Amino acid sequence: MITDVPGVLVGHHHRIGDGWATGTTVVLAPPGTTGAVDQRGGAPGTRETNLLEPENLVRYVDAICLSGGSAYGLAAADGVMRWLAERDRGFQVGVEPHEVVPIVPGAVIFDLPRSAWGNRPDASFGYAACEAASTAVEQGCVGAGAGATVGSLKGGVGTASERVGDFVVGALAVVNARGEAVSFDSGRPFAADHEVAGEFGVRWPERAASVPGREADLNTTIGVVAVDADLSKAECRRLAVAAQDGLARAVRPAHSMFDGDTVFALATGARDLPAAEGPFGVTTRAAGLDDLCAAAARVFARACVHGLVSAVGVAGVPAYRDVWPEAFE
Repeated sequence: MITDVPGVLVGHHHRIGDGWATGTTVVLAPPGTTGAVDQRGGAPGTRETNLLEPENLVRYVDAICLSGGSAYGLAAADGVMRWLAERDRGFQVGVEPHEVVPIVPGAVIFDLPRSAWGNRPDASFGYAACEAASTAVEQGCVGAGAGATVGSLKGGVGTASERVGDFVVGALAVVNARGEAVSFDSGRPFAADHEVAGEFGVRWPERAASVPGREADLNTTIGVVAVDADLSKAECRRLAVAAQDGLARAVRPAHSMFDGDTVFALATGARDLPAAEGPFGVTTRAAGLDDLCAAAARVFARACVHGLVSAVGVAGVPAYRDVWPEAFE
């Protein structure tokens, strides 16, 4: 899980039923965590992403807010800010300890058709997700994944991690793509070959199937990749760029004009990469960063598969397990 990165916590809050199928997921970062972002696709819905550009002032972030509700759902981050401010977490702007501005970048998915009009996350969702945050990460139709879809099937939240030497790289994905995540000729997810030690818990059916056609929505896959390394903002952004490669392995096509695919990166600073000193220092540090980036692509692809196979049918959208039930026997 992404919470295998020490200090990272995840919380969900959602409503499903009675005209609701949407929610919010919050990734809480430990103090001193560097943040960055990479955004692709033609339809983004984001908050505080310019702040994360390497040339801008603020380096550290307090949380990442991922939400349903399209642009309306950006309001969920207000609740995250309130929760953090009550705990004196944020960018210090005054003399007193409580004079802080919490730094909460965020992104949203388009899931409005799964709920009755007007039912979307607000600040209370973000606050409740913070209250629920822990190291245990539920997957599937939870939090921001409650109303997610991926192509013809139900999407959801997935998470994965990998150890790279002394470091841990983790990812959390909210899979809500215009493209498909599975080959309907075989029932195998496109990123099934990234599986580690039977983690997906299914037997790939190797059977063709079809589902009723569904009108394509505006979409967007969003997520977070985290590492317990001390990275600069520019290095952290390279991690987010690499995680987008993992999305492209898991979803076909990715980054369309109707997706606003956005991946945030968090570097908690707990462990040092080799210093860029001496005649070979720059190359050595770059090689260490490259190993972390390669892992970021792998864990994000695995997180996308987890989001697919963990989902259940919601609001009339079939899940992977509905189309290939024998995979879970």
